[in-house]
Amino acid sequence: MGDVFDLELVHSTLRLSTPLILAALGGVLSERSGVINIALEGMMLCGAFFGMLGSYLTGNPWAGLALGTVSGAILGFTHALLTQRARLNHIVSGIALNILALGLTTFLLRRIFQHAGGSPPVKGIPNLWEQSPLFYLVIVLTCSMWFMMYRTPIGLRIRASGENPEAAKTVGINVRNVRYLTVTSSGILAGLSGVYLSLCQLNMFSEGMSGGRGFIALAAVVFGKWNPFGTAAAALFFGFFDALQMRLQGKSIGGITIPSEFMLMLPYVLTIVALAGVVGRATAPAALGQEDE
Repeated sequence: MGDVFDLELVHSTLRLSTPLILAALGGVLSERSGVINIALEGMMLCGAFFGMLGSYLTGNPWAGLALGTVSGAILGFTHALLTQRARLNHIVSGIALNILALGLTTFLLRRIFQHAGGSPPVKGIPNLWEQSPLFYLVIVLTCSMWFMMYRTPIGLRIRASGENPEAAKTVGINVRNVRYLTVTSSGILAGLSGVYLSLCQLNMFSEGMSGGRGFIALAAVVFGKWNPFGTAAAALFFGFFDALQMRLQGKSIGGITIPSEFMLMLPYVLTIVALAGVVGRATAPAALGQEDE
């Protein structure tokens, strides 16, 4: 197994964990303020599509990064609008946005490129020292978010909004505005995560390319107990097993060749197992999912 557990596995783990950490940090921001955000999957998908489209139309991947980020922000703001202004159930809003993102990206892909499946190759964001620049951004964001959440007044406002919005209002905190800000920022990070998929990993877009990563990122938020460092560590855990299943494809273990389909299931099965061990011991923000009165 020496050809599996090597330095390349470490590089693969970091590459595959980067989009998970970006989306999961967005989930931490949103849920710390009290808004459940299962729309991370749709935000990632839109970020991936519009990131590719921006690069395709301009030939500049950084323009794609900007467009993908904006698309995520729009979905994030929409989720905030539906949950805070229209008072729609957070789960229902998230599901609706996921369906919208899947349908919209599939429709635009087929309409613009006149065929199903995937886009033509586009210019991607170049690597820096064997990793995408977004990987280094993840390190900065994780540390900055922890500092902001636990060492600054705005972090206190965010946590107060998610723990006890009524008490937060009595000291002058505008809970609704805090939630608009955090959920929109959550969309920005999830959009960046999608851009990573299309412009840093594959340099193209394929239908449904987020592949459930938004839900794994949401699981990392719970597994990491809504703490930026814990969430990043949980995403690394899931990314490691995703990288591992890729390295084990077609290899024999004890003389037995495990079907590739079982290897593909590995990250998702481990996500369920991990959550089963955490649920009941992880304490969510007290007002998570509650509408602002």
